[in-house]
Amino acid sequence: MRDVLIRAGWDPEVIFNAELALAELIVNAWRHGETPAPVVYFSLTRTLRACVADESDALPAPRAPTGFAESGRGLQLIEGLTHRWGVDPQKRGKSVWFELDSLA
Repeated sequence: MRDVLIRAGWDPEVIFNAELALAELIVNAWRHGETPAPVVYFSLTRTLRACVADESDALPAPRAPTGFAESGRGLQLIEGLTHRWGVDPQKRGKSVWFELDSLA
């Protein structure tokens, strides 16, 4: 994804945010998604839309971790890094996505 965004002239900060947000969604799918290999795809116009699909019907919900908790901040991170995010339930599982608009 990085190379595609660089060639398209996207701002380096937006590229960094996209990579970090995508990594977070992949880790969440591995931990909670009940599937050994989440499906990752993205589309690119003036908006990047990245999706990570897994086989769990459980929908993600933001948590409020306390103190030095080592987990529970992932969706807060996604909210802070992206312009929009959401969940699309599928026939089997779900697809969690985010969008970033080009700033270039």
